[in-house]
Amino acid sequence: MPIPITYNIRNLAVRKTTTVMTALGIALTVAVLCAVLSMVEGLRVAFTSSGHPLNLLLIRKGSGAELSSVVSRNDYNEVIRFRPGIARDPDGRPLASLELVTIINLPSLEFPEGVNVNVRGLSPIGLELRNESRLERGRWFQPGRREIVVGSEIGSQNPSAQVGKSIRFGRGEWRIVGVFTSSYPARNSEIWGDLDQVRSDLNRFDACSSVLLRAANPVALRALASEFAVEQRLQLEALPETEYFAKQTDSGDIIRYLGTFVAIIMAVGSCFAAMNTMYAAVARRSKEIGTLRVLGFSRFSILLCFVLESVLISLLGGLLGLLLILPLHGLSTGVGSMTTFAETSFQLAITPKVVISGLAFALIMGALGGFLPAFSAARKQILVALRQI
Repeated sequence: MPIPITYNIRNLAVRKTTTVMTALGIALTVAVLCAVLSMVEGLRVAFTSSGHPLNLLLIRKGSGAELSSVVSRNDYNEVIRFRPGIARDPDGRPLASLELVTIINLPSLEFPEGVNVNVRGLSPIGLELRNESRLERGRWFQPGRREIVVGSEIGSQNPSAQVGKSIRFGRGEWRIVGVFTSSYPARNSEIWGDLDQVRSDLNRFDACSSVLLRAANPVALRALASEFAVEQRLQLEALPETEYFAKQTDSGDIIRYLGTFVAIIMAVGSCFAAMNTMYAAVARRSKEIGTLRVLGFSRFSILLCFVLESVLISLLGGLLGLLLILPLHGLSTGVGSMTTFAETSFQLAITPKVVISGLAFALIMGALGGFLPAFSAARKQILVALRQI
């Protein structure tokens, strides 16, 4: 016959000080783990939700990223641009954009010494391929001028990146004329300017970084990717844009590994805290355990009762830990990408997956911390337990 769960709840209420202190220790451990998971999840959401499903990115084989890639302007004009299968705009122009990517150092509120930011040179076709982006303030840059627009994340974190101000890179000052926001979060950490002007300032007249093109349909996308993969003249790697962004989630691996390692170390301490609490409870409740045995409850019922009590404390700690990190949801932060070598901004995301992981972690700590004390309670002899004070 099992012991009713109301018995455990009343015991926790009677010993509320010990219960709360043990739960707080577990709460801090769960908070650390969930904070790390929310960062990793936010980074994953930012990248996996970026990129048009019909866009194909061409970069030099072996480069791994646009920054270290080189694509010839002649190859773009003579071999790439007019390939069958590339979608066209209403004027009949192929939706293929030759682009140049570089990095500049930009001071931010969090890092006054500056962080790396991607600057992308675009043609009007490049803007058309990014038609999911819209202006928040100002206007788009005009071709042939030293004008740039900045992503919303850069605009919110960098005091120098505001409409009307100027940023210096290349050969001179670039005037900020607009702030844009994209439904693809990864793009909000970039600065865009006119391709020809950026190339001129960086003395890169022939060599650019990549080509972004849009396929007419999914079948054409696969066909184009296969064609470029075997094209020996170009030596280009063709990646769906969604896949390219998804690869950048590797930036969160070190955060996940280090954070989980710290959480596990804290979890060991929390397990010992729960174990100590339950051992103390067993020592104080010897007569109570003897009485339960006299009433006919089995050793297994007592074992289950004490484990359940420890799990309930851990569940309380898990819920407290989730409450502690709830204000972090939606908080903007940034991480350096090993793919782009620039900082990418994203928002922390406390998703159902993070909540479930945190609660499961708490329950495991409670079960591990409560098992040995519960086993000790279940082994007590009836007469010995009744004699103890």
